[in-house]
Amino acid sequence: MTTKPKARKFRIKRNTPGSASATATAAKATQEQPTSPRPVPGGDAPAPRSGEVSSAAEVAGETDIDTIRREGLTGRQLRMARRVAQKYGLAPTSDFDAVRLLRAKGIDPFQRSNMLELVVGDADKAADNATADTRAALPATKTGQPIGRVQLPQTVPAGGGANLPSTELSPAERRHREIGDIQRDISRRRRKKMGLLMVRLAFFVLIPTFAAGYYFYKVATPMYATNSQFLIIQSEGGGGASPFGGLLPTQFATGQDSIATQAYLQSKDAMLRLDKDAGFKDHFAETAIDPIQRLESDPTNEEAYKIYKKNVKIGFDPTEGVIRMEVIAADPNVSETFSRNLIDYAEERVNNLSKQKREDSMEGAAEGFDQALAERREVQQNLIELQVKNGVDPQAEIVAIRTQITTYEGLLIEKELALAALLDNTRPNRAKVEGAQGDVRRLQEQLTKLNDRLNSATQGEDSLAQKAVELQLAQADLAASDLKLQAAQTAMDQARTEASRQVRYLTVAVEPVAPEEPTYPRKFENTILAFLIFAGIYLMLSLTASILREQVTS
Repeated sequence: MTTKPKARKFRIKRNTPGSASATATAAKATQEQPTSPRPVPGGDAPAPRSGEVSSAAEVAGETDIDTIRREGLTGRQLRMARRVAQKYGLAPTSDFDAVRLLRAKGIDPFQRSNMLELVVGDADKAADNATADTRAALPATKTGQPIGRVQLPQTVPAGGGANLPSTELSPAERRHREIGDIQRDISRRRRKKMGLLMVRLAFFVLIPTFAAGYYFYKVATPMYATNSQFLIIQSEGGGGASPFGGLLPTQFATGQDSIATQAYLQSKDAMLRLDKDAGFKDHFAETAIDPIQRLESDPTNEEAYKIYKKNVKIGFDPTEGVIRMEVIAADPNVSETFSRNLIDYAEERVNNLSKQKREDSMEGAAEGFDQALAERREVQQNLIELQVKNGVDPQAEIVAIRTQITTYEGLLIEKELALAALLDNTRPNRAKVEGAQGDVRRLQEQLTKLNDRLNSATQGEDSLAQKAVELQLAQADLAASDLKLQAAQTAMDQARTEASRQVRYLTVAVEPVAPEEPTYPRKFENTILAFLIFAGIYLMLSLTASILREQVTS
């Protein structure tokens, strides 16, 4: 760092060669004019000197230029500094002055970004090639006389070789050389980045993919898969239209039964039964299986269940109603055994589901039949008692009224039954219930009116009318009880018919057959999949790192 002088310095500056004639003319005029020097005590006065006195800023600039000259900058650096100064619109008097002016503005002329910005298009190249011919003339001197067109001062090597021919290249050749250096530097950096990219790809993608491929080709134990298909059939009786209607499977079972069977085969309960019957844990704990697919000795149910879910794959197709099952094991015969055991478990589960339904339907039908039979006996006994008690039939005069009463009583019984059916629901429809209750109420009111009419029409035979009504009611109750008993008998017969046959049963469409060649692992497909997975992970990480780097540096 150059420290400016603190004391004010003055220096006699000679005139430039361009103004030599003007200086000589001025000196001659001075000599021709008479001078009257001031007397100096003790001696003659010295002759006056001609020239300019430099200011402190000019002296400081000269000092800074001397300091920059001692730095030992190369000719290429000085030319680069002059071009940067021209780019920023400065007017240096020399290459060293260009360095000084740029540093005064806080610009580093040798910064890499400034050097790269000088590489411009063909138009700028043509302009730079003609820099020496198109430089503007310097402004007028301080004396007011203009200076002709001159070149900026160049760095001249000291010593006796100042008059040797110049070895510098033309501006166009220098331009091509600098552009070539920049291109080689960019190419070198690109090769370096490409090499680093290949290293990262090899470390994060190729090496893990090679390890996965080595495992699939050399280490993984061959696994055998046994495929089978079965479906759940629901048989539907054809009534009296065909004697074989109840034996023909006409439609598939409901989707709930198939889903329940699929869920059972994928449950831990099925795994425990398979382990108990066929030794599932012992088979996958054998030392012949590779460590990744092998169970540890004495494994827990959770560990065994993880292996079970990987090696027992079950899918249900709702469009066709088919359940597809694939059982994988290290031995083909063991795989077939596991598959057959699971099919047996599924068939047992389907039978239990249909058995529960049959038992529920039979139990409900039997209870309804017993209740209807008890009610009919009670009503029939009441009717017989009334007939024995009365002894005679009602009179002919009240036949018409009694007929109306019977009709309304029948309607009342139907409405009461409808109301009872609505109230039997867990959450009955309030509007329908209120409507049924209104119907019952209106029928009861009508019956009351008819009874009043009957009583008013036969004042002397009130007891007879009452007996007739009681007898009619007892007969209506007996008819209703007969209908109810008949419906209960029909439901009992239907439940017995359904219980006599198997409502839902399992049918095996594709029998399990032991494979002769291993199915897993799929070496090539798994290796390609591993490559795609590692490449995707690397791509996501690299994009995330690039985004974070851009956010930090912005």
